Amino acid sequence: MSVQEEMKKRRTFAIISHPDAGKTTLTEKFLLYGNLIRNAGTVKGKKSGKFATSDWMDIEKKRGISVTSSVMNFEYEGLHINILDTPGHEDFSEDTYRTLTAVDSVIMILDGTKGIEAQTLKLFKVCKMRGIPIFTFINKLDREGKDPFDLLKEIEEELGIQTYAMNWPVGMGKRFQGVFDRENDQFIHFSGNEEETRIPNADLENHTELVENEEFQTAYEELELLDEAGEEFDMEAVQEGELTPVYFGSALAPFGVQTFFESFISMAPQPFPRKASGELISPDKEEFSGFIFKIQANMNPAHRDRVAFVRVCSGKFERGMKVTLDRTGKSIKIAQTQQFIASSRETLEEAYAGDIIGIYDPNVYRIGDTLVEGSESFHYEELPQFPPELFKKVTVKNVMKSKQFKKGIEQLVQEGAIQLFRGVRNEEYIIGAVGQLQYDVFEYRMQNEYNVEVMFESIGERLPRWLKEEQVDKSLFDERSLLVKDREENYLALFKNEFSLRWFQDKNADIELIDLFDVNQYSQ
Repeated sequence: MSVQEEMKKRRTFAIISHPDAGKTTLTEKFLLYGNLIRNAGTVKGKKSGKFATSDWMDIEKKRGISVTSSVMNFEYEGLHINILDTPGHEDFSEDTYRTLTAVDSVIMILDGTKGIEAQTLKLFKVCKMRGIPIFTFINKLDREGKDPFDLLKEIEEELGIQTYAMNWPVGMGKRFQGVFDRENDQFIHFSGNEEETRIPNADLENHTELVENEEFQTAYEELELLDEAGEEFDMEAVQEGELTPVYFGSALAPFGVQTFFESFISMAPQPFPRKASGELISPDKEEFSGFIFKIQANMNPAHRDRVAFVRVCSGKFERGMKVTLDRTGKSIKIAQTQQFIASSRETLEEAYAGDIIGIYDPNVYRIGDTLVEGSESFHYEELPQFPPELFKKVTVKNVMKSKQFKKGIEQLVQEGAIQLFRGVRNEEYIIGAVGQLQYDVFEYRMQNEYNVEVMFESIGERLPRWLKEEQVDKSLFDERSLLVKDREENYLALFKNEFSLRWFQDKNADIELIDLFDVNQYSQ
């Protein structure tokens, strides 16, 4: 099969949600359709026959949350499905942000009893910034929740995206009876015992008991209102991330999940051209290329391995092929390759645009690196840097373990687990994170993987602003505007609050303070 034909079969997406919205349950249903699991909470390794939870890190198992992004893939109805499962905890990390650069679309799950929540809003903004098509599944219709019209209004007002209801619920909670499937002109009846009865709209008149039900009549009137007042479905707007198709259902019941999944994969985009060195690289370009969006060390503690996750952007990848690392210009033979089903791994022989592959990292790769087949050189412009929100000084408890301390920090920084800064005045280590959970994971992994205990000293939330080296005057900075360097030796100031930032700007109007998040937004 040709590169173009294989590429067209790929559907690569992430699932985002607020904690407890039902992401794990929905994901498991998808894996069930792909014959990867036998029951909830397990992922089957094809060769070993063993079972493993989708959360592979010990801290995840103990806390019952996902703190890293896992990858799952399976075949379904002639398509190759790649799911990137993102952490759902409120203290998610940059790992979540970076995962969203490696997908072609996103499923956003909302809790129908709560609507838009803070975590959903954060992740949505990243998707919106990148123009990623978003499909919305409003979950927990088998519980009493918000009015469906209010939920649509909330999505439009809070997220700034238009909605189109692909189906419409009849009742909710104990009164939930099913949904009108607008896409297929049918009513899907929920009987409460995991069975779905599909009734064409033309045959509804033969189901008198159902049609004459008060809940059904109310929903039918609401549906007519939607048809008369609602916008027309616009596939082009969906592809541009301006309109989100909305589906109602229940992942736990389960109800409406398979209909949603089949509708989603029929509309979800295949791999699209990506910008590299100012040009668009087509996914059906014959030569392989891809970028590294994640590095994970010690996935297998017995081997202390490091795996770089690569999003294939063009061409065909074959195990053993030689590629060029754009950052160094060096040629590398990639012999150890893997594909993932959560914690289960097996050797991968080939992959195509849209696929996610794991390659052994002998400590030479960095997040953001581009790999290219042949002599052509370019760099994918996919990975914005996200400024941390929290900062802490970190030291080693036992100075005799300084060597292991430095090695652990170096490797975890290369993974992107944390961001490292060094004080300009005294070279102290300062680590930055998006949320507190990153510090918990850092501390846990330092102790369990590098046998090093660390101590933190919080310097609180700070407002980081990068500076041009030629404008740096060290005498202008103090504890309120702590001067540090990042791992690339760029200068930045960590301002204590908005007041100290404005005060510095007023006193030093000639110094340009760069907000990376604004730069990222502008560049997209």
